[in-house]
This record gives sequence, structure tokens and C-alpha cells, in this order.
Amino acid sequence: MRFDVVTLFPDFFISPLNSGLLGKALRQEIAKVHLINPRDFATDKHRRVDDEPYGGGVGMLMKPDPIFAAVESLPILPRRDVILMTPQGKPLKQPMLVELASNYDQLVLICGHYEGVDERVLHLVTREVSLGDFVLTCGEIPALALINGVVRLRPGTVGKEESLKAESFEDGLLDYPQYTRPAQFREWKVPDVLLSGNHAKIALWRKEQQIQRTRDRRPDLYSDWVKHSEADME
Repeated sequence: MRFDVVTLFPDFFISPLNSGLLGKALRQEIAKVHLINPRDFATDKHRRVDDEPYGGGVGMLMKPDPIFAAVESLPILPRRDVILMTPQGKPLKQPMLVELASNYDQLVLICGHYEGVDERVLHLVTREVSLGDFVLTCGEIPALALINGVVRLRPGTVGKEESLKAESFEDGLLDYPQYTRPAQFREWKVPDVLLSGNHAKIALWRKEQQIQRTRDRRPDLYSDWVKHSEADME
């Protein structure tokens, strides 16, 4: 899988892309990340990529021409998505990561800066994606989160792929509590059911914990899960 990241700060990605499972996956060429600086495509002598907004206002906007030139310089794979990372986009959730990991060979990620990008950049874009209902200083942080979330779903990245099927959000619920040795740490003891060896009881306990945890911590997710469960029963 190929990622093309249009970014004014390529150095931002160097350490994260070389660390942990993500770095290992890239070294194994499960995915490849290419960093493209739109400043390299600016045509004026100062290599400007931003300018004042028409109509006035606070801050600067990224100019459209360097971004267009950067994206148009890239190869085009058959299954391609061009994504603008912006607070105005659709929230990044696990189903979207699954879709991107399963259905695309190339993801072009445009990282905004300053007060955003010229509206005409949207003519390049096939979708807008947000990390959440908050504003960051740059689009590199959500772009890195998207790369991490997609690559970990690609075959070969996670050692035990079964673990991907039993984690938060995969079935609409948060993950269940998990414990490791020692069986008792200070005054906190591992639940007896997990030490029982009864896999049917453990599975039932985990499901109950998922439901309870989601209901307590994320009522919004719980409500959606109940609706989908009721629909499946009809």
C-alpha cells in the first residue's frame, strides 16, 4: 500500500515512521510512505505556499497552486483516495480505517496549516477527514494517526491477526478489561473467572464487561450498538 503525504514539514514524520510496529511494517514494505513538500513546487523566488485570504480575516491560507502541483506530480494507482486532513471532515473512526485498509492501494494525504487551505483545493480531494471536534496546529498529527491506523490493519503488521478482531470498536463496543501477572498486585486481584480456565465463562464475562464498559464510558456508542443489535434481531 502506498501513502503520499503532502506536508510542509516532512521531518515531522521521520521518527514515528521508523518506530515500533509501524516502522517494522514499513521496513518489510507492507506499506510505503512518500513525503512531498508543496514548497518544492512553489514558483516564486521566495517559495511562498501561503497568502492572505480574500475579503480579509485573521491568519494565512495555503495557496492552491503548490498543492495541486504536488499532488499532480504523483503516480496514480487504480484504487486511490485523496484525503484532506481538516477539522471540517468526517470523524476518523475504526470502520473508516477498515475501509481504507481494505479498499485502497494508494492514499494521498494533504496536511493543512495556518488557517487552512484555499477552498479550490477541494477539487483535488475525494474525502475530508477529521481526527475529532478540536483544532490542532497542523494536519500532520491526524495524517500520522490515519497512517498508523490503516497500516496496523494490513496483513503482516500485527503478529496475531486474531487480536484485531477482539479490540475496541471492532464490534461497536469498547474492549474488555485485561490483566497479566501477578495475579494479585497490592490490593487488586485478577477476577477469579479469568483464572478458572473455563473459556466459555471467560468469553461470557468479557462480553458482559464490554457492554457495561461501553454503557458507562461511551453512552453514544452503547446507544448505536443497541440499535444495531435490535435491527439484527428483526
